[in-house]
Amino acid sequence: MLRELTLLGVRALAVDLPGHGFGSTRPVAYQAPQDPSALGAVPSQAAGVTVAGAAEHLAATVRRAREHGPVVVVGHSRGGLPLTTLLSTEPELVDRAVYISAWCPVAATVAEYMATPEYAASALNNLPNVLVADPAQLGALRMNWRTADPDVLAALKDAMLADVTDDEFLAYLALLDPDEILDPGEPADIGRWGSVPHTYVRLAADTSMPPAMQDRLIADADAVTPGNPFDVHTLPGSHAGFLARPEATAEAARLLARLAEARS
Repeated sequence: MLRELTLLGVRALAVDLPGHGFGSTRPVAYQAPQDPSALGAVPSQAAGVTVAGAAEHLAATVRRAREHGPVVVVGHSRGGLPLTTLLSTEPELVDRAVYISAWCPVAATVAEYMATPEYAASALNNLPNVLVADPAQLGALRMNWRTADPDVLAALKDAMLADVTDDEFLAYLALLDPDEILDPGEPADIGRWGSVPHTYVRLAADTSMPPAMQDRLIADADAVTPGNPFDVHTLPGSHAGFLARPEATAEAARLLARLAEARS
């Protein structure tokens, strides 16, 4: 995605949130051969990290980026949580917010949304257990993306990247950090959040965040910010297909480039 944006003339940066990237926890037990029991016992660097803390980290990056011009901040999936908090705390830092099939807890909490009929169809509800530790004890969500269990892999592919080859799917899993922040954050400060122009990019074949759930998030946000509704676009493909397939990546990059040029 960064390559495509750069080739379109857009300065772009991927931000590793706390507990991710070189700050992630990758135990030796995560390597091959794996030791599942040891993997679940290693403390996590994501333990205790909050969405508010992740938003502060994001804000520090955005401040530096603003030295070079207006900033569009994009959040995908759970990346919508720190994006929402950033807009709720320092909206003046962001010229446009873009949610790509992302959580946007403006009118309710994530837990409340997960209990709705729209989320009941999520393929994530039918996944075999990919967690290797009790999140409450570990203080983070630890997933074994390097599992060789064929049933788990098939369910993950259906939920995340049903529209790619098996090799592309495994390449995608290899990019993921095993640990994720446990904290779901808080609903947005409507006044501050609603002061920033915002776009929602729907993914039409997303089975993790079903289109009905995406539409519910859009509608709920529009209902509380009628003067600044979502600018909505739809792309084809699965939850992460726009990252993996060249044609989908290029289409998503062209859309983001147009939004970056508009900035309002």
